[in-house]
Amino acid sequence: MLHLIFYFQVHQPYRLQPYRFIHIGKNHNYFDDELNRKIFEKVSDKCYIPANNLLWDLINQFAGRFKVSLSLTGTFVEQARQYRPDVLASFRRLAQQGGVEFLGETYYHSLACLFDENEFLEQVRMHSRLMEEEFGTRPVTFRNTELVYGDRISGLVSELPQFKLILTEGADKILNWRSPLYAYKSYSQRHLLLLKYYRLSDDIAFRFSDRAWTEYPLTAGKFVDWILKLPLVEKKKKNLYLNLFMDYETLGEHQWSETGIFEFIKHLPEYVLKRDFVSFSWPSEVMDSLNYEPEALSIPTPISWADTERDLSAWLSNSLQWNAVKTCYNILRRIKESERPDLLEVARKLSTSDISYYMCTKYFQDGDVHKYFSPYSSPEDIYIYYMNVLADVEKRLEDGI
Repeated sequence: MLHLIFYFQVHQPYRLQPYRFIHIGKNHNYFDDELNRKIFEKVSDKCYIPANNLLWDLINQFAGRFKVSLSLTGTFVEQARQYRPDVLASFRRLAQQGGVEFLGETYYHSLACLFDENEFLEQVRMHSRLMEEEFGTRPVTFRNTELVYGDRISGLVSELPQFKLILTEGADKILNWRSPLYAYKSYSQRHLLLLKYYRLSDDIAFRFSDRAWTEYPLTAGKFVDWILKLPLVEKKKKNLYLNLFMDYETLGEHQWSETGIFEFIKHLPEYVLKRDFVSFSWPSEVMDSLNYEPEALSIPTPISWADTERDLSAWLSNSLQWNAVKTCYNILRRIKESERPDLLEVARKLSTSDISYYMCTKYFQDGDVHKYFSPYSSPEDIYIYYMNVLADVEKRLEDGI
């Protein structure tokens, strides 16, 4: 049996306003509320509302046989509350419908797992509480920020016994001869690992509207034909798991409605579900369908789903990024020691990984992707704004303001 696991990441960061040196000590408004609202409104109309309506229709049409998984960050939920309550209501409607599994992650979409273990655990707990509060569900599947994962992170997640599975990238460098179609176990054998099948995921997320792509146009029928050939690798009747992981904003925002992306998703279930040996599943259902003992997979060096390297270089490849992130976590630690809850929320918003992502100075294809997501004119500009903001936060901490 081949199980299709569709997982979508739903996230919006708090973007900084141009915060200059002259603002330090005088202006404590760090975030660009107008820009954040404008982007949230645009993506809501292009993606969140039409995509949620489509999922609702498909789940109803196929009587629950079509299933998806969603991971909503805390910063997304906060902005939905503030800017578009109707968007949040549409996600609640999906939760009540019962066709969606909500996953766990860090509340602030941070890289705390690399710099502050206690902060990481607290953010994951905060996120779980948020999922229970908003959607009445307690996540049992964990996906870290940007699918960042390694043996050490599995050890951290072991302190959160609710989580039985972890999602991460099916990077070639950690799989070698293995296939991402199988479930694996963490090095400690405490978690099941599901690995993104990045080639087919990226066909939808990145190549779907590329007219220079040799497979353009991608139709639901063509895509399912590719899927149906995958089980040929399995000779022992083991269940396989095709993990298609991507940003939710793929639907309507990164791939505009005019590209046919919504029609593609609309017709995909009918092509899939007419086959007896293919089904849609949630990650949590893997524990019940698994019919073999998974191989343990050790990943000593962290991987992610970002850029061609699929490592941490999207956020930590230059001196600007390292200095910014280390300074942020140093201030965060001092805020906790000083018991300043008012500054703690600000510092946590500043720990969102998107900010260091904008500081990346890569070239060629990866560089173009970073520029696409960044609202700033250059990596140096956002670095200056960010360090000025951190300087003001530090001054407030020292002055007791």
